[in-house]
Amino acid sequence: MKNSKKVVISTLILFAAVVGLVLFLNREDETGQKTDQTMSSKGHPPIEGQPTLGDAGAPVSIVEFGDYKCPSCKQWGETVYPKLIEDYVDTGKAKFSYINVLFHGEESIIASLASESVYNQDPENFWTFHKAVFDAQPATQEQDNAWVTVDKMKEIAAETAPNVDLAQLEADLNTEGTSVAEDVSKDDGLVQEFNVPFTPTIIIDGVMLEDPFDYEKIESLIEEGSRNDE
Repeated sequence: MKNSKKVVISTLILFAAVVGLVLFLNREDETGQKTDQTMSSKGHPPIEGQPTLGDAGAPVSIVEFGDYKCPSCKQWGETVYPKLIEDYVDTGKAKFSYINVLFHGEESIIASLASESVYNQDPENFWTFHKAVFDAQPATQEQDNAWVTVDKMKEIAAETAPNVDLAQLEADLNTEGTSVAEDVSKDDGLVQEFNVPFTPTIIIDGVMLEDPFDYEKIESLIEEGSRNDE
């Protein structure tokens, strides 16, 4: 089992490293960045099969590319996300989807595999698990003090997603070639396809924000999308 886990994680780390290299080679320099707090994007990421909140028929689609190990993602989830959900998702103006990013290596992969397993087994409680993983992120993360472990993911799942089979969750984290591993690899492919430069990266109807914390720009893009749908 341990050897299988190492193969799964090593394969995904290699894939993530290739993605990171491609993003580095294709990055824009400072003089090429736009000044309106948005950057070019290759259209809008497909959200079929991704965890999504809100009305499927909502006129605006918001996608977060996030990493459970990312402190900025935790901050975004505590500050921008609740207001975004209240103002636009709960009101039916937008839907919100989450796609995994593996920028922080093995722990990012373990958390992503766990989130995909929970989503597959207990989609109704996925967002509670999702928030709890970010809540578990320590205020300061030391490189040699790993907090994302298989046992920690099982503990959080047991507390937040009662319909999850913990034995299946552990198998999903340790077994090569599972549908869960394929889902994480699919997300990693989207990171490369859409040239995701940092986490969190927010894309609204195909427009990538340069500053994910710029709520005025988020509002502007959503309102524009809502008007265009009328």
